[in-house]
Amino acid sequence: MRELNRSAIRNFQVCISSVFISNKGKVITVYSKPLQAWQVITSGICGLILTIGLARFAYTPLLPAMQLQTGLSDSGAGALAAINYAGYMTGVLIASWMDDEKWRHRFYEWGMWLAVFSTATMSITDSMPVWFVSRYVGGLCGATGMLLGSGLVLGWLMRQGHRPELGVYFMGIGLGVVVTAFGAWGLAQIFPLWSEQWMAFAVVGLVFLFPAWIWRAPVPPVVTHKNNTNIAGSKRWLFLMFVSYFAAGWGFVVHATFTVAMVERIPQLQGFGSIAWGLVGVAAIPAVFVWDLIARQVGDTRALLLAFGFQIIAVVLPAISDSLTASLLSALGYGATFIGLVSLTLTLAGRRAPANPGKAMARLTLAYGLAQMVAPVVTGYLTQSTGSFHLALWVTAMVMTLGLLLLMQVERKKS
Repeated sequence: MRELNRSAIRNFQVCISSVFISNKGKVITVYSKPLQAWQVITSGICGLILTIGLARFAYTPLLPAMQLQTGLSDSGAGALAAINYAGYMTGVLIASWMDDEKWRHRFYEWGMWLAVFSTATMSITDSMPVWFVSRYVGGLCGATGMLLGSGLVLGWLMRQGHRPELGVYFMGIGLGVVVTAFGAWGLAQIFPLWSEQWMAFAVVGLVFLFPAWIWRAPVPPVVTHKNNTNIAGSKRWLFLMFVSYFAAGWGFVVHATFTVAMVERIPQLQGFGSIAWGLVGVAAIPAVFVWDLIARQVGDTRALLLAFGFQIIAVVLPAISDSLTASLLSALGYGATFIGLVSLTLTLAGRRAPANPGKAMARLTLAYGLAQMVAPVVTGYLTQSTGSFHLALWVTAMVMTLGLLLLMQVERKKS
């Protein structure tokens, strides 16, 4: 088994070394033509599939196999999810502190490569310490794609005179879910061992690494701006948005971590977990366009309120019923709403700080990252204590309801 893993790693390293041209040990690109908007956005989408889809979301569909074949407990699964979000939180802190444009690009580039390597590392051992390190690094990668990547794409679009919207870019999150969900199902038919599936996902990551790298947004000219990297608005506005985004992060991470496990835990629904997770991605892909259209009609804050309301309904459906219909509708509702909450909030923050949108997004995302550290631990504990996800889902709905009420205060102040 270990010899098989070592062989797979060697083949994986050979594949990576052949993707790009090397000049005295330095990685260079082979693409030098002026970039078009579709190329920059495609690069960002592929970067999200790497840093969010593989480095973070692959854990969700592979979790049942890991638990079955390695004896990983619910509390252990929650702890691994929490350390992943601790890494994400670290990345958010770095992004919120980072001003230098070149370093923001560099950190994002590292994130793409580390996403592939951290995914491969999960396959080489069943040691919890190694898994903790790998999941932590994967969380760092998620922050680079979600914040730095989105900030770089949004900044490039604004400089080039394009509409400053990130809906299409965040389609990468839904595609990442689809790739990991249906990829996990397909790989399981070929590779029965959890470790082989992790390594196969790392190899798949090379397919997305190439366009993500060659079409990435270039470093812009240095322009001096003063006091415009802060998110505009009163302290009360910032507090309300911070707490409401914390609630959104709580709702996001519970389903992102446990959707497959929740479905597979129900005897009559065993085998449908990957399908439910795939539906999350399927719903998220068109939702990015829909939420942009809704925001244009009713405004960003009202669109956020709608997304909150629909996601609360999606959260409680599996707690009300153990039927397949409830589980699949919950997956669809979650996929269609979490992407809107993220896209609308980060776009709103980025527009308020055009000189450094990634930094502004990161400061608001501190709340989102904090929720992603706390919620998996609470969910894992409640599930292990009660033997069911029902109580954890009701707690999640309560947290999100609080976020909805606070967001209503933001809208009321605007009116």
